[in-house]
Amino acid sequence: MTRDEIFGRIVAMIKEQMHVTDLEVTEETRLQDELGVDSIALMEFIINLEDEFQLDIPDEDVDDMTSMGEMLDYLDTRLHTNEN
Repeated sequence: MTRDEIFGRIVAMIKEQMHVTDLEVTEETRLQDELGVDSIALMEFIINLEDEFQLDIPDEDVDDMTSMGEMLDYLDTRLHTNEN
């Protein structure tokens, strides 16, 4: 799976969870600040990410994912590590 495909899936999941269609998301978008995601919604989203990408994401790793780019970097690395 390419980085762009991962990003597209993440954005689609955010739009679905937030019930919006016209949301513009970039790698610089900050999850809690710009998207207004509170800690409970963030944990729900992480659970959905784990299901979508079939990964276990430790809580301490979630703390490092404050922007879409950081989340994308994390998932891209984990997915490609699991492929090998």
